[in-house]
Amino acid sequence: MTDHSKKMIGYILLTVGFLAGALVSVMEEEKVNWNYFAATMAVGVTGVILARAGHKKIHTSQTALDKNITSIETALENIVKNITELNDRKESINTYDVRFEIEKVFIDDLTSFVNSRQCISHIFGLTAYGEVMSSFAAGERYLNRVWSASADGYIDEVNAYIEKSRQQFTESLEKLNNLKDPSSNLHF
Repeated sequence: MTDHSKKMIGYILLTVGFLAGALVSVMEEEKVNWNYFAATMAVGVTGVILARAGHKKIHTSQTALDKNITSIETALENIVKNITELNDRKESINTYDVRFEIEKVFIDDLTSFVNSRQCISHIFGLTAYGEVMSSFAAGERYLNRVWSASADGYIDEVNAYIEKSRQQFTESLEKLNNLKDPSSNLHF
């Protein structure tokens, strides 16, 4: 049985267990046949176990992990390159237009990183995941702040938080690169 079919069968069992349990609980107005209800719960629990096992194997296979870590590296490198370029050009861009630049340049890479981020914990562990995500999340918050300040026309805030965002994303990329280099000074 493949991992995808395990996952699908799990979802089907979960659905059947839930619907059968709902039916059993309303068949008689005054009481519930607990034997039937327990059987439907067992079917549902089996479905959850199968679905989770299939999901985990799909998302932690070596091929998926390799693909996702490559996606994360590429996305983060693009984000750092683009935020550095934006930081260098911030004086020449109309403050109100910075938000449109953010939407045009960063959305795909941010989405790609976020969709693949769990592989960091599968490959390097939860502590490493927390370290990389901490600076990434700060960079993302600062970038959101730039967007809001741009919409409101606050030029000083736009300029200050582009630099702060650049620092955080750069730190996140450095942490990720240090994880891949066993001779790095970071200890996770």
